[in-house]
Amino acid sequence: MRRTVVALAVLVGQVLLGHAMLAGPARAEDGAGRVALIGVSGLHWNDLTPSDTPNLWELAGSSAIGSLSVRTVGSVTCPYDGWLTVSAGTRSAAGYRCGAPPAPEAQGAGAVIPDYRYLIDVAGQRNAGTLGEALKAAGQCSIAIGPGAALGLADRQGAVQRYHDSPLQVRTDDLGQCRVIAMDVDDLIRPYLTSGQLPKVPDQLGPAERREALRLADAKAGALLAVLPADTTVLLAGLSDHGSVPHLRVAALREPAGSSVQGRALGAASTHREDISIVPDLTATVLTRLGVAVPSTVVGGPMQVGEQGATFDQLRRADATAQAIRSVKGIYFTVVAVLQVVFYLAAFLLLRRRKGLSLVRLSAVALAALPVSSYLVNLLPWSSLPHLIGGVLSWAALLTAASFAGPWRNRPLGPLAVVAGVTALTLAGDLLTGTTLQLNSVMGYSADVGARYYGLGNIPFALLATGTLLATTVIAHRWPGKVGLAAIVLLGAFAMVLGGSGMGSDFGGVIAFVPGIAVTALIVAGKRVSLVKLGAFCVAGGVIVMAFAWINYLRPPDQQSHLGRFVGQVLTGEAFDVILRKLQAMLATLLSPNLMPIVIAAVAFLVYAILRPEQASAGVVPAAFEHSPALRAGLIGTLVSGVVGMLVNDSGAAVLSMALALAVPLLLATGIGALAREGESAPGVGEQLAGVTK
Repeated sequence: MRRTVVALAVLVGQVLLGHAMLAGPARAEDGAGRVALIGVSGLHWNDLTPSDTPNLWELAGSSAIGSLSVRTVGSVTCPYDGWLTVSAGTRSAAGYRCGAPPAPEAQGAGAVIPDYRYLIDVAGQRNAGTLGEALKAAGQCSIAIGPGAALGLADRQGAVQRYHDSPLQVRTDDLGQCRVIAMDVDDLIRPYLTSGQLPKVPDQLGPAERREALRLADAKAGALLAVLPADTTVLLAGLSDHGSVPHLRVAALREPAGSSVQGRALGAASTHREDISIVPDLTATVLTRLGVAVPSTVVGGPMQVGEQGATFDQLRRADATAQAIRSVKGIYFTVVAVLQVVFYLAAFLLLRRRKGLSLVRLSAVALAALPVSSYLVNLLPWSSLPHLIGGVLSWAALLTAASFAGPWRNRPLGPLAVVAGVTALTLAGDLLTGTTLQLNSVMGYSADVGARYYGLGNIPFALLATGTLLATTVIAHRWPGKVGLAAIVLLGAFAMVLGGSGMGSDFGGVIAFVPGIAVTALIVAGKRVSLVKLGAFCVAGGVIVMAFAWINYLRPPDQQSHLGRFVGQVLTGEAFDVILRKLQAMLATLLSPNLMPIVIAAVAFLVYAILRPEQASAGVVPAAFEHSPALRAGLIGTLVSGVVGMLVNDSGAAVLSMALALAVPLLLATGIGALAREGESAPGVGEQLAGVTK
């Protein structure tokens, strides 16, 4: 029966194509061009095959292609939220359900979304209807086909100019008069919504059932494609997820007849990626292609056609890579947390007995090398989980060996200088070259999650700040005085500017980095740090980051990062909602079973080792401070930066935990090296240094 329906739909589409040809050229807007948005909820690149989806296969094959990150507000996106985001031009959610868009009620040639004002007045989606209002203000006629398309094209009152339930109802005359067509192809997603919501499993349908749903969706898309005028720009988008796991979805753009973008990459300025776009980019693209001004509240930018060489296989691998990172990320952080806790426990027991100092030092350096290895692995062409894990371990082993193999191996600060320096240089170099190492890394970010697509993530910020502060204090140890002080200030400021500028686009990191640099420099210079000064440094960090944000805000809307958009949200009164969401996310991290054990174990060990040096660590920590007072300054600056970063970033405890995961093991390695060099610990040093944090 279903196959009969598919065949009938294709046949009717072909008949309509014949009518379109007989009708001759369109009357009202010929030469001005049209845009058709075909939203196939749940569609990803693995779905497209010549046999199951011949119409979509042909469309994508003649288009510029890329990955669509459909993240809206929650971790997964339902069709309702996907189409609402198209309407608003910014990430949006209905708030009370996650399923299909509501069915419109017919009103003349158009329709009205029932209870539409709920979205604006109750759900707080103040930008709902942005696309429809912009089209109406510009005098542009639009056609919506299906409930999702009606939601996407509705104005602020929920009204749609022209509405059809099916593409089979669309007349050639309509297409001749309207320059905007949007169609909701829900045949693929509908079988997943039997309960009214997305299922809580990764995939509810079996392969055969999904292929059947794909055939129905392809037939519906083919019926519209068959009758579109030749001057139509076609956008194909997989506008939602289909289960409990987010995926990268299909994004394709076909130029009007006579213009070819086949095989080119499709990205957007909003992601700074030539092959990744976001749902609000669809809104900006539709308006830009029509020559309609894009409202300032639209956070997306027009999709950009890139270089040749994009293939379906590349985009399938991109999603597979993101899924591999997703599957291992939680396990990776759990392993890191367990290793950290076990390390401190073993170090406590061994150091109290003054046994195994070399083993503790080696383990400390290897543990500190793990974070940067999670980025360096992306220099290798890994293609599976075993390759990923093996690559991370190989880089950690190589970095550990390098720490003990060079002429610096006999110097207490040698391993710290290598690991901290490589960490800082790796992340700084990544920022300068487009952040290819942080994307799809276990300690970075991935496009399917959609929290960030470029720049400096919160955990990489913690590692960049810690690596920079520790590495510059090594310079201050080697060249004390003005040279060392200048290194801390200048190199620290350089790293901070990288993070806060358009390359890093990091808001909270700048606020946290400034007091860390200032406190380190003051202590190295022999100055006292008071709470008043510390507060002033935090305020200075806020002023600096707002300066970055204001400069970014002065750029055109489609070139702004989230820094510039935050300024716009402050001016429109929407910033409070953003701050509240980030505060809630930060507080949630304080209960993380993977992050807080690292913080608790590291801080407890550090405090006890300072206050009771002979009992806790054979005087290792005081020996490190005695060997290098500059290191003490760097550690205090790291703690300040980590604590402030925890409070001002939505990643919360992740910032402080990663700062400690890098700094404290390297501190112990330095102390053990100092003891080995001197032959014995210095009694009484711990008592003298017990007040270093005051």
